[in-house]
Amino acid sequence: MAEKTDTKSKILEVAARLFHEQGYHATGIATILREAEVNSGSLYHFFSSKEALLIGVLEQYVQWLEPVVLAPAEQVSEDPIERVFALLAWYRLGLTMSECTLGCPIGNLALELGDSNPQARDLIHLNFENWAKGVARWLEAAGDRLPSFVDRVQLARFVLTTMEGGVMQARAAGSIRAYDDAVEQLRGYFGALEQSARSLRDSGDSDERNGHAAGD
Repeated sequence: MAEKTDTKSKILEVAARLFHEQGYHATGIATILREAEVNSGSLYHFFSSKEALLIGVLEQYVQWLEPVVLAPAEQVSEDPIERVFALLAWYRLGLTMSECTLGCPIGNLALELGDSNPQARDLIHLNFENWAKGVARWLEAAGDRLPSFVDRVQLARFVLTTMEGGVMQARAAGSIRAYDDAVEQLRGYFGALEQSARSLRDSGDSDERNGHAAGD
């Protein structure tokens, strides 16, 4: 049983890497078999087709989100807002290591597949939603450092949009600058939100003091 599990995991890992590096359509089954060092019988034992393998990869990404993507950012800092920027730094590292040739694997598949595979589209959407929920969890933990009127889930989606857009532009330019510019603007926006929250707290404290003074 363990050997079968190991074989399936190896096929998924190799397929995920090749889909990321080459794209889904450009990756042939023969290449996956060669890179995974398995025969076709082993692959088709677990996956009935290349599309089924794609679904398996996307389901694997759902499982990898917490341990591979979010947990390392949580280990970098206990500050919930700094965790957001630790996560963005992790994507930046991937860009620099690939010299801006590889983007977010989920974002890549979203662009490549479009509406051609409804099941894949649903899993891509689930990956994005879970990513945003993870970031929103950190933003909730920030408490009154952010204004109460700010929707944490919407802000988390804005972080995702900044990351994906920055990655896309960095790849197009072949330069990390576009990504850094996007993150810098996001950092400034968070700074403005924190300043707004401080002003609201100070205003509330002032009103409370004035109320006590009037009562006295």
